[in-house]
Amino acid sequence: MRIGDLAARTGVSVRSLRYYEEQGLLVSTRSPSGQRRYTDKEIDRVRFIQRLYAAGLTSRTIAELLPCVDSPTAQNADAAWEQLHQERDRITQHIEELARARDALDQLIAINREHRSRLAAG
Repeated sequence: MRIGDLAARTGVSVRSLRYYEEQGLLVSTRSPSGQRRYTDKEIDRVRFIQRLYAAGLTSRTIAELLPCVDSPTAQNADAAWEQLHQERDRITQHIEELARARDALDQLIAINREHRSRLAAG
């Protein structure tokens, strides 16, 4: 199938599919005229890549995880498990940092509200 067909069947833009290929996440063959050609198995791969992106992973991390899919072995599964836990820890840390920033902003909002009340009573 051509890139437009893969895009239509997966709901992913042609531009994203080209990016996936540039990053080594997706592989195509080329027709004699140079057009990208994909098989039906790339549909599942693109959907899997989308799930990884939705989980907050970068293309670099996704590339590190794909050997578990391409060559399923206990060693690759263990490496993927470790990588996924590291990514979860990274996201958890980011959430904690965002919560601290939100709390600091809440304090500033309360100070501003108090200041406005004093101005209005003034």
